[in-house]
Amino acid sequence: MLVDSPPEQRAETAPAPPAKRRVLRAAGLPVSVAVLVLIVLASIAVGAKDLSLAQVWHGLFHDSGTYGDVVVGERLSRTVLGLLAGAALGLAGAVLQALTRNPLADPGLLGINAGASAAVVTGITFFGVTSLTGYVWFAFAGAAGVGALVWFLGGSRGATPVRLVLAGTAISAALFGYLQAVMIMDDAALGRMRFWTVGSLASATSGTIREVLPFFVVGTVLALALARPLNAMEMGDDTAKALGANLNRTRALSMLAATVLCGAATAACGPIVFVGLMIPHIVRSFTGPDMRWILPYAAILSPVLLLGADVLGRIVARPSELQVGIVTAVLGGPVFIFLVRRRRTAQL
Repeated sequence: MLVDSPPEQRAETAPAPPAKRRVLRAAGLPVSVAVLVLIVLASIAVGAKDLSLAQVWHGLFHDSGTYGDVVVGERLSRTVLGLLAGAALGLAGAVLQALTRNPLADPGLLGINAGASAAVVTGITFFGVTSLTGYVWFAFAGAAGVGALVWFLGGSRGATPVRLVLAGTAISAALFGYLQAVMIMDDAALGRMRFWTVGSLASATSGTIREVLPFFVVGTVLALALARPLNAMEMGDDTAKALGANLNRTRALSMLAATVLCGAATAACGPIVFVGLMIPHIVRSFTGPDMRWILPYAAILSPVLLLGADVLGRIVARPSELQVGIVTAVLGGPVFIFLVRRRRTAQL
């Protein structure tokens, strides 16, 4: 027997005419890729000193040691990290929204960002970590540890969306208190953490990318492989079981995928909010609830948002710059309020 969706979910994911939706899906992917290419070029060209397209081209495919070539080399690492982190946050958000059946969920909901931040603070204060390489591994370990703890407290094999969210919220609150206490007591840690905690792509290096790339690849493959079982789960547990989905395995693998993706992104860039919330929610409005479409679109459009915010941060504060985490928070706040109000209206 099919389990009907709650009223608010029906309102949010009401299907468009099939022909129109097929056209939007088919035409949207190449358009999204084209927009991503333009944003990538802007990310390389725009900064404290803008470069022409000729300089960007020369810097990418030649190496004569000119100023433009050096700048392109530096910005290229930043852009590649933005591509990887944006895709990871978008995929993690889409997976968590399907897992919790909450279209307003994001990677911070299950405490993954808080776990990474708390681990970095611990590394700085108690282990004397000062390098970005050290931050990466402490942050990833914290994210993975919190992911496992949320899964355990949420009931492990008996985990439900509500239990997972409650466990994540409780752990986030506890870790936030710990983080604030340590930073207040240690002025040196506060100074070193100030830049990392706002979320930034400015410290990107090829070494950082090489260290986190395997995690991005594993998490992306795992998330894309979960599209079909997550589709079944969104129709309700009873229907998913009737369709042959293994609920416990799907939930465990979804938690693992989200933890790996969000942990790697947070480790490399710091905690960046709202990317994993906004893009999957927007994508769902024209693809429908099918995760086979939501996940690829999220992987393409989330870097558009992240790199676009990074470029905007360089423009509005020249010759300095606003960190990308600040820009996404400023942009995401009003969007989140709009989504919440629209959701409340749909419930009435």
